[in-house]
Amino acid sequence: MTEGRGGALLVVGDVVTDVVARHRGPLATGTDTAATIRTLPGGAGANVACWAAHMGCPDVRLLGRVGADAAQWHERELVAAGVRPRLVVDTEATTGTVICLVDTGASAERTFLTDSGASLRLEPADWSDALLDGVARLHLSGYLLFSQPSRALAEVALAAARARGVRVSLDPASAGFLGEFGVDRFLAFAEGLDVLLPSRDEACLLTGLTEPGDAAAKLSRLVPLVVAKAGPAGALVARAGTVLAQLPAVAAVPLDTTGAGDAFTGAFLAALLAGADPREAAALGCEAGARAVERVGGRPPHRDT
Repeated sequence: MTEGRGGALLVVGDVVTDVVARHRGPLATGTDTAATIRTLPGGAGANVACWAAHMGCPDVRLLGRVGADAAQWHERELVAAGVRPRLVVDTEATTGTVICLVDTGASAERTFLTDSGASLRLEPADWSDALLDGVARLHLSGYLLFSQPSRALAEVALAAARARGVRVSLDPASAGFLGEFGVDRFLAFAEGLDVLLPSRDEACLLTGLTEPGDAAAKLSRLVPLVVAKAGPAGALVARAGTVLAQLPAVAAVPLDTTGAGDAFTGAFLAALLAGADPREAAALGCEAGARAVERVGGRPPHRDT
């Protein structure tokens, strides 16, 4: 089944500054731990947009909110990545910041310390239905649901997209925040979606099931298309209560797993817009995820590098 071709991708979500600290072994509590530290542009929503552009989507737009402290830098980085940003500059809050603690062992697993700052202060006043002009797909970062103002914006954007027949996808974003938010509240919002892209842990949390395939199948009775990202185990595609495909992961030597799921989502959506079917799109998502873990930070290289 082909999902359709053409039109722009509009991403609504978080734009943050990532401080990536790569260390080896456990943190030494109460003293120093040697690390390599870099400050990079990030944010789940912004990362998805950048990967979609990197994977060939010709028209990717992003609505986000940043503080005045870093607005120009983030705009430059997004434009250099091929994204058309519409950044609301918050005069009261600073740009969101995430400290990414990355173990440089074999798994390159990361732990986040998150200060959402301006990123989750998006509100309905920041929305205009004109943002959907020429848009074929709207993607919402799940982080939007975790604060009242940005959740209200997400509800407005979802309703506007459905009124225009624009398909809507969402990535739940964070199993930790999702647990605090509440499974029932999330599922009530998800009923309006066309595509859900949870991680393995998020899919299991949302269903109470332990097997990712069972979880993806159950979620696809609520949302028409579910693509569960399982990291080293690849990805699962489910529709109407049935797992249609299981895609293997692409081999990679990980440096930093930050943004791997965002890379998958961006590539997946770009492929759907180019006319791929969900299985083909998920395979490209796995390729992008493998490329992402071999880089430090959550973004692809700029187009000219």
